[in-house]
Amino acid sequence: MNTILVIGGSRYFGKSLVTKARDAGHEVTVLNRGSSAPPAGVGHLVADRDDEAGLRAALGPRGFDAVIDQVCYTPRQAAVARRVFAGRTGRYLMTSTMEVYDPATLPGPGQGSVPVPVPVTEDSLDLARTLPAARHPDHAQAHAYAYAEQKRQAEAVFLREPAFPFVSVRTAHVLGGGREEFTGRLAHYVERIAAGTPVDVHEAPYATSFIHHREIADLLYWAAGQEFTGPVNAASHGALDVTGLCELVARRLGRRPRYRLIEQGAAASPFSFDRAYAMDNGRAAALGFRFGRVADWLPQAIDEAAEA
Repeated sequence: MNTILVIGGSRYFGKSLVTKARDAGHEVTVLNRGSSAPPAGVGHLVADRDDEAGLRAALGPRGFDAVIDQVCYTPRQAAVARRVFAGRTGRYLMTSTMEVYDPATLPGPGQGSVPVPVPVTEDSLDLARTLPAARHPDHAQAHAYAYAEQKRQAEAVFLREPAFPFVSVRTAHVLGGGREEFTGRLAHYVERIAAGTPVDVHEAPYATSFIHHREIADLLYWAAGQEFTGPVNAASHGALDVTGLCELVARRLGRRPRYRLIEQGAAASPFSFDRAYAMDNGRAAALGFRFGRVADWLPQAIDEAAEA
């Protein structure tokens, strides 16, 4: 692996990925819409990935040993990338999400049922069964459904008649980095617990999976240089439910958490789930990636959020 193209890569763990690959001596190029420049020593291509002709023009005759796609959100984007990068890359990685396993967003018969086994393995999701998409009946969950289903369909586009060796990295909830953690989900707990404000939780919340922002950057870099294909789960060891998270935040702040139980179907705080789909990371571990433990890095991530 010598030449790497990162599509996106302008914020959070994408920036860490780019600098890691650059510092390891690879020729790295970032492709985005021009909203931000890449770090020093990194090439830059400006294009809208939805514009197939413009994307081809920006790439010119270039080819890459690996393409790491940080911002593929729809099957249309996947189809464009599949056509444009056919014959241009020896390996293509798409950053996907653990939300593809969420039983509340799976269309068709059995919707809302808990996948078996739990924690979910890569084989727990049958992409052929989830397509074509169905309309989600609960409009309150429409955004979550659309995100998960679009990611599932994007993966399926690449997996059907592959144009190149393809890997989908199904990422757990990414935390750490203070202000860099732009979703504000960890900050939500720090702020509420610090203020003594109740956290909205389910009566019996299920555990979920997390990964540190530097760890997912390390995994993407590692996976780009391997030979395996197909989906791979990316999660630190040690699933955690929302009350466990709140208790740890409270200990770091020297406070006591307060909870407010929500009614069935009502919106809860981030990471409070009434269904099980924490991930099994066994495939990546068996292939040689060494995961950290949530218990080891989460305290510092909480401190960073508090300082921010």
